[in-house]
Amino acid sequence: MSSAKRRLAGHTRIVVKIGSALLVEKGELKKDWLDALVSDVVDLARGGAEMLIVSSGSIALGRGILGLPSGPLRLEESQAAAAAGQIALAKAYAEALGAHGRQAGQILLTLGDTEERRRYLNARATIGTLLKLGAIPIINENDSVATSEIRYGDNDRLAARVATMASADCLVLLSDIDGLYTAPPATDPDAVFLPEVPRITPEVEAMAGSAGSELSRGGMKTKIDAGKIATAAGTTMVITSGKAMHPLKKLDEGARCTWFPAIATPSSARKAWIGGHLEPRGEIRLDKGAVRALRSGKSLLPAGVTAVEGSFSRGDAVILLDSDGRIIGRGLIAYDHDEARLIAGRNSREIEAIVGYPGRAEMIHRDDLMLDDAHADENR
Repeated sequence: MSSAKRRLAGHTRIVVKIGSALLVEKGELKKDWLDALVSDVVDLARGGAEMLIVSSGSIALGRGILGLPSGPLRLEESQAAAAAGQIALAKAYAEALGAHGRQAGQILLTLGDTEERRRYLNARATIGTLLKLGAIPIINENDSVATSEIRYGDNDRLAARVATMASADCLVLLSDIDGLYTAPPATDPDAVFLPEVPRITPEVEAMAGSAGSELSRGGMKTKIDAGKIATAAGTTMVITSGKAMHPLKKLDEGARCTWFPAIATPSSARKAWIGGHLEPRGEIRLDKGAVRALRSGKSLLPAGVTAVEGSFSRGDAVILLDSDGRIIGRGLIAYDHDEARLIAGRNSREIEAIVGYPGRAEMIHRDDLMLDDAHADENR
């Protein structure tokens, strides 16, 4: 599809990233801009898209609330500003969405929440449940506790991680620039605008500048880094200016932007990751009914499990075997090995009584399964 014809409408799950400069000015929230942005988000949601917002702004707002001086802040001052500003930011989103009859759900993440599989699954499940209930997740880095060792440092890469975690098919980076140029347009009159970047090559990365360049300080390098993460995981990304009112509406109406098409679909990219990049930690043997259910697109319930082998933790990859011991695929398990053994063969309604807490009904959710018919006849 050519960039001229690309639109947000038609995407099923969209992540919108908003930078501090768009949302906060001199320590004050730009309420009119936020209201216009939320109106765009709600319009897309009414059109059938599930919407997520990754929003900066807590430190910028908190600085004004706490009366902190301009200039660089010490770590503890930044964390205090984030703590105060995040309350105001969440309230602003809740009120803006509430005016349209929509609910907001706040999620604060640190690096480990998207890099460690157990926490990744928890965050993914929370996002999925909020979307299922019709709420719009408002996501930010947990700057009130994150230190330099455990933080992203920019919300472009965080937004890309969220998009891949949520299996979004589109990521919108609202910026102070309308897309990617071959050189900084403010300083190079010969800079050429690129409406579409089919692949992020070393040449494209060079256009974004090195870590210490002026262009990088403007944020383009982190956006290209985000594009590498997103497109490899099946998420199409677009960079466009967020300065005007109703930026998402303007994007759909043809505003200048740069599209980065996905290399695969979110589903196929995730299943390839499960199938080829994770070391299995155990084996789950299934009865014939469970195998049929999986091949018809359903999740794996405990009732269909006949045996559990290995020492694994929740979020680890496990091999799936049929009743004859043949490999049929693999998936990410929702229970530790000892709990999986206890609930194997039991009805999902019994899980709480057996393990002591209301666990997930599925031992492996269908989104976390990769079935490989090519290996269906191989012995383990």
